[in-house]
Amino acid sequence: MNPLLGAEQAVLGSVLLDPGQLSHLDWLAPDHFYRPVHHALFAALRKLRNDGHPALAAEKSVPLSWVTDAVDEASLHVRGLTAAYAHTLISACPRAAHAPVYGRMVLEGAIHRSVTAHAIRLHQAARADALQGEVEGALHYADVLTGVLSDLAQRWGTEPRPVAPTTPPATALAPPVRADRVAEDERFLLAVLAERPRAMDEVVGWLRPGDFADPAHGQLYRCLGSLHHRGEPIDRITLLWEAQRRGLLTDGTLSSDQITAICDSVGLDSAEWLGELVIRSSVTRTAATSARAVRALAENEALAPGRLINHALHALGPLDEVRTRWQMATGRPAPTPTAPTPSPNGPLPAQVHAALARSTPRPASPLSARPGSAPAPAAARPAARSHS
Repeated sequence: MNPLLGAEQAVLGSVLLDPGQLSHLDWLAPDHFYRPVHHALFAALRKLRNDGHPALAAEKSVPLSWVTDAVDEASLHVRGLTAAYAHTLISACPRAAHAPVYGRMVLEGAIHRSVTAHAIRLHQAARADALQGEVEGALHYADVLTGVLSDLAQRWGTEPRPVAPTTPPATALAPPVRADRVAEDERFLLAVLAERPRAMDEVVGWLRPGDFADPAHGQLYRCLGSLHHRGEPIDRITLLWEAQRRGLLTDGTLSSDQITAICDSVGLDSAEWLGELVIRSSVTRTAATSARAVRALAENEALAPGRLINHALHALGPLDEVRTRWQMATGRPAPTPTAPTPSPNGPLPAQVHAALARSTPRPASPLSARPGSAPAPAAARPAARSHS
């Protein structure tokens, strides 16, 4: 059996056996369940609890109506749910008192699915923006993903902070969208900077070599930046000499013909405008790369949720850095960061403790001493055994 499916069945079975377990699962939401039928049944059980179902006050055995009413309520929202399947869920629960641990497993699966889904949306938005020459969609979905990670960290009971993974996720480098146009913009910019050295002042404050899609162009920009920083004259000869000093001609990164061709290009455009085109491409390209890295992390089922969240935040770091420089280039104010506010259904400290289930086991208390808890429905147990 799939471990996640087993956990979903077990947590539902524990609540069907013992309605009082719902008080330990307030941090678990219906949409954390993968199967729609489980989603609907957990929502139905919470509704019955909120409506004050008589089973919550049962002192000895839980009435069968707790099961049948839950099935009836859930059946209003999903098809295919039967009382027989409810008894199958009961038989799938080894211990009702272990509900918080089963719920933690369900939440862990939900965290991986949620991060994967939002990473896919970010990647799609970045690719669409690259085609349209925009960045707003990618930046919006990056903010959404960051907010989702913060919310999931709160539910999991950990502090969201960027942490680099020991082994970076393996992601293939995708070619930039409209690669020919991007390369052309980069060549034009380099031509302007080589032809009019003072134009470096327009871009040097926010444009970096890593913003160039073509690594050779990025290295040539680094050479221009070094000459500019040292206050040395810039022309095709000094640029070629700087490239040679850096070993770029020897290792094959650049050739003298490439540098000559760029310097011979017509450089009549605005360096600032061309630089904005280059860094805009860098924003969408970095967003796509970050999205692929986050998705690779989320699809690693062996990665614990706390580490997944922190590694995902680290993977978004390069996008935050290039976004800041994009805002400098375009004169747009940076968004004011806001502290995350607890959601109305956010976990309380005790619920977080139950969700993590990493401390020493709490001693089992008699069912009669726990308000709202009771043994399994008398009519449910025989039926459950028939499905085991």
